[in-house]
Amino acid sequence: MIRTPLKHVLISTPQPFGDDGEMSAIAKTETDASLMLGFEGLEGNKVGDALRHGGRDKALHLYPAEHYAYWKDKYPDLDVLERPGAFGENFSCEGLTEEKLCLGDVFRVGEALIQCSHARQPCWKLNHRFGKKDVLKTVVQSGKSGSYFRVLEEGHVRSGDELVQQERPWPDWPLDKLFGLIIGGKHKGRGAELKTLAEHPALAENWRLRAGELAEGQ
Repeated sequence: MIRTPLKHVLISTPQPFGDDGEMSAIAKTETDASLMLGFEGLEGNKVGDALRHGGRDKALHLYPAEHYAYWKDKYPDLDVLERPGAFGENFSCEGLTEEKLCLGDVFRVGEALIQCSHARQPCWKLNHRFGKKDVLKTVVQSGKSGSYFRVLEEGHVRSGDELVQQERPWPDWPLDKLFGLIIGGKHKGRGAELKTLAEHPALAENWRLRAGELAEGQ
C-alpha cells in the first residue's frame, strides 16, 4: 500500500503564454490553504484550453517530486525547476512515479477520494515554458509524464495531507506501461492489449479512443 505526504498543492488561472496569444494556466502558485477538490478540479484552479485540459478525467494533475533531479541535471540553468509547479502540476509528492502508480488506483487525500485515470500526454507548452525545444520529446522518451486523476468523492485537501492508497484493482497496468503503449510508440504488435484499453472502465475517454485507433492500425 502506498502512503505518502502531499508536499505541495498548486493552483493557477490562465495567463497570456504563447507567441500567438494563447492562454495557459501551466504556471502554478503554491498554496497552504484548505481547498475544495471537486469533480472538475481544485477550488481556484482554472485551465486555459478547456478542449485539451480539465474536465472530470483531468481534474487533478500530479507530478512526482523525485523527477525534478533528472530535469535539473538535464537543464541546470533553469530557475523554473527550483520550485514545484514547473510541469503545471496541482499535486507534488514522492512515491507515485509512473512505474509505481497503476491505472485505476484509488487514494484518499484529505476529505477527497481520487482515482488515477491516465498518464499525462505532453504538449508544446512544456517546450515553451522551459525555453527548450526538446522537453516534449524527452518526456516521451523518458516516460516521466506525471499522471491525471478523477475525483470520486469531493472534499477539502491541503498540503501536508497524506495520500493513502485504498484500492489497486488493475495491478497489470502500471502507468509506464500504459504511457508506452498510447504515447511512447510501443503499440506495434500489441493489438489485444490496445483493445482491452479501448474498453477499460478506468481509462480516460480520450485515451480509450486513442487505444481503439491504434488497435485498428495493427
